Amino acid sequence: MNPRARFAILFTGANKAMAVLGMGPSRSYVDVDDTTVSVRMGWAFRLEVPRSRVRSVAPDHDPVWGWGVHGWRGRWLVNGSSSNLVKLHLDPPAKARIGPVPITVRELRVSVEDPDGLIAALT
Repeated sequence: MNPRARFAILFTGANKAMAVLGMGPSRSYVDVDDTTVSVRMGWAFRLEVPRSRVRSVAPDHDPVWGWGVHGWRGRWLVNGSSSNLVKLHLDPPAKARIGPVPITVRELRVSVEDPDGLIAALT
């Protein structure tokens, strides 16, 4: 079994102030190991999904209109930056939580410090 790889969620500019809300860089990451992908953004977002459900992963150059945790109808954005986004498609969709509220995720867009490393870890 390979060790777990951690990819920090990228925070740029004023978004670093999210740390005051408990969602800063020290509590926000994507962990990948042989069987599981875990995504955390402090208390605000948590997802743990079997790696086998990640059907595709790719760089994401679509525009971003907000920062933090946003989504609707299975499509979610977890970011501290408009840069270095990676898009994961999950099939079947996975259960996650926004704070205490359960949600379903079929597409996750996440900003990470090392997008190429995350993509390589998942392919």
